[in-house]
Amino acid sequence: VQLQASGGGLVQAGGSLGLSCAASGRTLNNYLMGWFRQAPGKEREFVAAIRWSDGSTTYADSAKGRFSISRDNAKNTVDLQMNSLKPEDTGVYYCAAARARWALIRLSSSYGYWGQGTQVTVSS
Repeated sequence: VQLQASGGGLVQAGGSLGLSCAASGRTLNNYLMGWFRQAPGKEREFVAAIRWSDGSTTYADSAKGRFSISRDNAKNTVDLQMNSLKPEDTGVYYCAAARARWALIRLSSSYGYWGQGTQVTVSS
């Protein structure tokens, strides 16, 4: 699976950004798709994930109520809509694909395929 993330940028606190991850190379029906982020000097952390087959979703507590993950079967993309952004949301955002159990979806080690990352900067 090849993944290409796009849509990052600079936004003021309280604003919105949409990220998109284009997938190619495999049928994604058996995959879990996730978004992670990494701030400078910090470890990569889970943000949100979706099960391609039925659209089930899960979010990190920091993302609940503000972020929304979705998939587009026709375009083979996974999107992350981020609203009410905060400076602490700043980081490089990565999309990833996994063939793993749902219970392990928040672990970066569960993911075997990663996109190149896109920078999100939220100014205060």
